[in-house]
Amino acid sequence: MARPVRDDGLINVTLHLDKGYRYARAQVFQGISESGKRVYRSVRLGSVDESHVFIPNHRYIYADEAFRSRLVFPSEWNLEKAKAMIHPGRGRPSSSEEDVSRLYGDIWLLEQVAEQTGLRRDLEEVFEGNKALVDDVLTLAIFPYVTGDNYNRVQRWQRIVKAPSKRVLNPSTITRLSQAIGEKHRMALIRQRLARVGTGDLLAIDSTTRSAYGSTLANIRWGKNKEGVKLPHTVEVVVYSLDGHEPVYYSTFPGNINDHRTMDVIRADLEQAGLGHSVTVTDRGYETIQTLELLITKGVACIMATKVGQQHVKDIITSFAPFTSRPKEMHYDRFTGLYYLQKRIGYEMQTDRGRKVVADRLMVNLYFDPLLRSEQSVALDAELYDMEEELQLVLGTIPVDGHAGLKKRCKYYRLSFKEGNGPLVSYARNEKKIERKLRDLGFFALVTHKLDMGAMEVLSTYRMRDEQEKYFTQMKSLMMAHRQRNWSEDGKTGRLFILFCSLILSSRVTEVWKKLLTKTCSTSLEVLDEMRSIKCIEHKGRAKRITPFVGDQLTICEAFGFEVPKGCAPGYVSKKIGPKKRGRPRKPVLEN
Repeated sequence: MARPVRDDGLINVTLHLDKGYRYARAQVFQGISESGKRVYRSVRLGSVDESHVFIPNHRYIYADEAFRSRLVFPSEWNLEKAKAMIHPGRGRPSSSEEDVSRLYGDIWLLEQVAEQTGLRRDLEEVFEGNKALVDDVLTLAIFPYVTGDNYNRVQRWQRIVKAPSKRVLNPSTITRLSQAIGEKHRMALIRQRLARVGTGDLLAIDSTTRSAYGSTLANIRWGKNKEGVKLPHTVEVVVYSLDGHEPVYYSTFPGNINDHRTMDVIRADLEQAGLGHSVTVTDRGYETIQTLELLITKGVACIMATKVGQQHVKDIITSFAPFTSRPKEMHYDRFTGLYYLQKRIGYEMQTDRGRKVVADRLMVNLYFDPLLRSEQSVALDAELYDMEEELQLVLGTIPVDGHAGLKKRCKYYRLSFKEGNGPLVSYARNEKKIERKLRDLGFFALVTHKLDMGAMEVLSTYRMRDEQEKYFTQMKSLMMAHRQRNWSEDGKTGRLFILFCSLILSSRVTEVWKKLLTKTCSTSLEVLDEMRSIKCIEHKGRAKRITPFVGDQLTICEAFGFEVPKGCAPGYVSKKIGPKKRGRPRKPVLEN
């Protein structure tokens, strides 16, 4: 027999058992179907322990008060823990509760940046208008940037600053919040950010490694750690808009996966998120024939750094006549001191479905740096000298680390061992290998597809990637994200989401500082330091007041294009009313 329908608008909460777990469940009315039946949706509101203590989840915590007031719990359940989590005590005090004076300037600036970049609007779309959850996410995004501390100190920090969140964010609350953010939220935010990318914008794709102390995450693997530390790590990929000066996509991969193996997944995500026509810029880590053919098949315009050992580049270098200073076939650029050559190459391929694809304006842009060639030549001579010195020392002995290790270190020599695996008996230079190395010294190359650019314009555009490298520096230093401090898969998903929001804010601050504020502040962090002294004062029963903006604080607001809060600007217009006089009215009295 079906459970009777309540006519008073209240919702019964019942105990639901699932695989040994005890959940609090409510059947929420959704509407009337076409057949006239009432449609309900089952919603889990938390868990219930053996003592009937109700422990709410994020759905209950972030639900509005109107919904929570309609819930009817069994009389034997203990709801004290839920009440404590909903109203946990002092967090961000309101002006009607107590008198407080808290630091606010740097928080105010970053809240304005969140509005200016559209991050707050995007988060409200992602979390379906739940402003309390958005405030919590922004608070956690701002905290590491302005303090340089980890999340264990957020609760203490909230006592002295006016943060966006009104709730106390203790470690338990932060863990629940990060675990409530899933893949659907990540993709929803990426869709919002990619919608701001214009046609033809430059999108740089690159990755870095993030080490971890633990080993419980699935993606934690041993690989080439870019930090040079002996810790397992993950690979974190970011797509950065060189026109918008901010990240627009992020993802994570196992630590032992090569960059070029991730390109197919990245492109699929970007297409799913609605990316339009843009220009992809990649470094040599993504340069393989497989990646090149993927971009050609999808018709993606790109600039790709390529190794000079690739056949289409090697053919051009070997076609040059012998030279001493520079190849006579190349042109000289007086501003960079480089020699360059652009050559169009034909490239046809067949897809897995048998479709013939022809590359559109596939160009090899080859560059030659005579100074770099000299430095590399000297370095090669030093390398050969060290190899021969080591071979002299081990001649007649069995290498300590084995034959394979010695061959790897002395790669420009042919080695002979007695009876195949015995002592080293002789060695000789591999002249062909050394000759090939000498031929390639001083050269580097870029490949372009579907672009009408000269060789030097291509190089200038590619060098804009330096901005993305600084982004990774911000991530590992300013955001305290050089190590991973989470031990669960869903916790990592949420932490990466919040970190992505942090870096959107810091990227905008860094860009404005770099363009307009370098004479005012020596670093981008100094911009926040300069604003920090501004306070928000709230007295019981009165509206809040913000202390005056003075000096460089006004310059910073002007650089960002922010309007100073009412009553905080230095100018004051007199409101005095005097007797009317004939003639032109007097100018308003202005005080500074």
